[in-house]
Amino acid sequence: MHSVKNLLVTGGCGFIGSNFVRYLLEESEFSGRIINIDKLTYAGNPENLSDIEETLPARYKFIQGDICDQDLLNHIFDAYKIDAICHFAAESHVDRSIVEPDAFIRTNIIGTFALLETAKANLARIHLFHHISTDEVFGSLPEEGFFTEETSYKPNSPYSASKASSDHLVRAYHKTYGLPITVSNCSNNYGPYQFPEKLIPLMILNAMEGKPLPVYGDGKNVRDWLYVRDHCAAIWTIMERGRRGETYNIGGKTEMENIEIVKMICDVLDNSTKRLENQSRQELITFVKDRPGHDRRYAIDFSKLTKELGWSPSESLETGLSKTIKWYIDNEEWVRHIKTGEYLSWIRQHYGSG
Repeated sequence: MHSVKNLLVTGGCGFIGSNFVRYLLEESEFSGRIINIDKLTYAGNPENLSDIEETLPARYKFIQGDICDQDLLNHIFDAYKIDAICHFAAESHVDRSIVEPDAFIRTNIIGTFALLETAKANLARIHLFHHISTDEVFGSLPEEGFFTEETSYKPNSPYSASKASSDHLVRAYHKTYGLPITVSNCSNNYGPYQFPEKLIPLMILNAMEGKPLPVYGDGKNVRDWLYVRDHCAAIWTIMERGRRGETYNIGGKTEMENIEIVKMICDVLDNSTKRLENQSRQELITFVKDRPGHDRRYAIDFSKLTKELGWSPSESLETGLSKTIKWYIDNEEWVRHIKTGEYLSWIRQHYGSG
């Protein structure tokens, strides 16, 4: 890819987005500037990058805003001379999409459309529009087999359907208007800064406090787990060297049943300084009613990414989980701000009510 000078990252205050910003500015050879637009919904937390904002003001700019706001997008593209986009911004929690699908339709479909329109209007300057998607667009797998880049889309929740729609829009803008794009479909991420509604951080935090560990159904739903730093490295590899118009799957090669993940978390914490008195944390596991449309198994074949671009994950599930648990133990203030809602007060103090 041509040297990117001004990279727009959407949703950069979220879990994966903030890790990506850190990766680019702290670990990669990227030398340009990042402009981060985030609406700061409940899962967007600018505290994730507050130190970056203070220490690298010339290379990082945060703008609170909605990607559905076409006028704001036009202003950002003009004012900051945006020449590449990495699009994370999305509503991403399946349970929430079942209860309140309208927000998912608006952000994931309408927001992506607005962003594509702005990129198209600046086509002469845009080197790349990279779109972050999910393996959930493929639906559920049987006990054997893997999702590949050629797997048909069969989304089963409002969340995955909205992401599938955005994927199709991005590809259409490449075919119809010549917008240079790449798409990545990733497996379940975990790691630092993840909002504690998702399985791994929820189980870590509940287990640390000796609270019940709610597991859907029989706990035998299978997921492939990807450490977030590995994901960030894969994204940048695709953005730098991926073929334009192509899709790349990103997986962790760590397929495992949910119940086994929870047991691993319990065992790591039981063997740490955070022991519970006279109780194994596995005794806290509580099976709850399964959610509607709960896909049974996901597993990703990322051999295309390995063969073409040489990427493979660095972390095993054991090493990644160990690093993640240590991060949550070491960052009690961040956890407290999230759990008490204090981060929302911090947002209002620094950026207003939005």
